Amino acid sequence: MLPADDHTHSEWSWDAAAGSMEGSCRRAVELGLPSIAFTEHVDLVRWVLPPEERAQWIARRPHRAAWFGEDGSLGLPPLDVAGYLNGIERCRQRFPELRILTGVELGEPHWFAEGSRQVLAGGHFQRVLGSLHSLEIDGACWIVDALFRHMPESLTPADIVRLYLGELLRMVQASGAFEVLTHIDYPIRGWPAATTAFEPAAFEGEFRTVLGALARSDRVLEINTRLPLHPTIVRWWHEAGGAAVSFGSDAHLPEAVAGGFVEAAQMAAAAGFRPGRSLHDFWVRTP
Repeated sequence: MLPADDHTHSEWSWDAAAGSMEGSCRRAVELGLPSIAFTEHVDLVRWVLPPEERAQWIARRPHRAAWFGEDGSLGLPPLDVAGYLNGIERCRQRFPELRILTGVELGEPHWFAEGSRQVLAGGHFQRVLGSLHSLEIDGACWIVDALFRHMPESLTPADIVRLYLGELLRMVQASGAFEVLTHIDYPIRGWPAATTAFEPAAFEGEFRTVLGALARSDRVLEINTRLPLHPTIVRWWHEAGGAAVSFGSDAHLPEAVAGGFVEAAQMAAAAGFRPGRSLHDFWVRTP
């Protein structure tokens, strides 16, 4: 049996307008998943986007025009917690054979401690992910994806990855709001194709420092399969003393639920992790 998918998004996430909570549940049942968690985005940041990026955002989804302020910065809509929880209940009634978990993906929780606390107080969330999508450069907040496309001349792609891992370390050390660290390798999604292939070994020290801090905090590392996590990083997590891993497809559409999970489970087992006591549990470290 495949592991539980503990990181998916539905129409309740601002970036998943074409998603479907019901469709994702149906797909999970088809695959025989033990459970699925809908970890919708909570992003309180305001991003700087160059004019051409703003035009592309609006061209893809015209309703996004209302998200831009007079200064051109992008502010994301809040999660409708009440509506989301009602959707969860409807799906639980429609798919009684599937365990459906509530959740959120908190963006930059160390920057927005009070806002994150308020969101968590608004509902009982069974899966709380911590994520970093942003970096502050010269006083402006950038989404990492756009930063790769509009790099200041003073930065290289490797610099961005190191800055990212440094900020991720600060997030792990400063925020206790989340249980699972998601997509530790997020910058690789924007790694320029013209650049030499990404090699984790070039950033071994930075990755190991983050993983060590996460292990000492007794939290969980996610194996995100949207861009398959490099096996070396999972091995470093085991060597750091990491107690558990979760699996997350980061699906924004039903057909992406549990994508790559067969390979991810094999990789986790090879690194020294095994299923927990329950099929719904995180995978745990092999003694």
